[in-house]
Amino acid sequence: MTRTARRTGRSMQVAALGVTALLALGACSSSDDSSSAKSDSSASASASASDKLSGTVTVFAAASLKESFTTLGKEFEKAHPGTKVTFSFGGSDSLAASITGGAPADVFASASPKTMAIVTDAGDASGTPATFVRNQLEIATLPGNPDKISSLKDLTKSSLKVVLCDKTVPCGAAAQKALDASKLKLTPVSYEQDVKAALTKVELKEADAAVVYKTDVHAAGDKVEGVEFPESADAINDYPIVQLKDAQNTDAAKAFIALVQSADGQKVLTEAGFLQP
Repeated sequence: MTRTARRTGRSMQVAALGVTALLALGACSSSDDSSSAKSDSSASASASASDKLSGTVTVFAAASLKESFTTLGKEFEKAHPGTKVTFSFGGSDSLAASITGGAPADVFASASPKTMAIVTDAGDASGTPATFVRNQLEIATLPGNPDKISSLKDLTKSSLKVVLCDKTVPCGAAAQKALDASKLKLTPVSYEQDVKAALTKVELKEADAAVVYKTDVHAAGDKVEGVEFPESADAINDYPIVQLKDAQNTDAAKAFIALVQSADGQKVLTEAGFLQP
């Protein structure tokens, strides 16, 4: 064999060895990349699992929010399988008193900043309350409005049985504000502890009229008839919502508040008659 042939043979052997080494390195690299991808995938799945909401979120909310929040609660549970939303509806002042008294709750939605202040002043809120909707008053009359009520002044007639919310409740405070602005005096047959109780008096025909929220007239359907009055524009209530300091399910509480403030949540609320903040 010639010297040139021997050199050519050695060159081919070196080249073959180089290719083999490169293939081995490529296999290791591929294996490492695969392992890394699997690791990243596992980490992502783990993070997703840890972000999944579960458990019960307890919401204390003004009585006027009952229909809207019940709908949102169902949407929340559907979007987050494994969660449950429980509600306590009532007068905002009594709910605030329950919270400051130690009642377990995650979220508080009030019908006025004044009643929300009861909770924040006591240090029972986490963060700053945010206004998520507003509400305006309306007169609820018997179906067909047989007494021909057309104004707030008409409610002062001695022949009418009129019901108001208690002055400590947001709807009662707003009604009083409207009456004061009109320089009218009204003596109701009863003061009720929340707006739903006032409305029920008319639905049961135990009263001829009640001053409630537009949203409550809307929710009652044909059980009552609504009469708007211009003075209500001077007594519109802001509705604030906040997570509570002692919330047991903070993640779900934040998520529920986010739903209320979202476009979907606002759609449900405005369709119920609430005004945007």
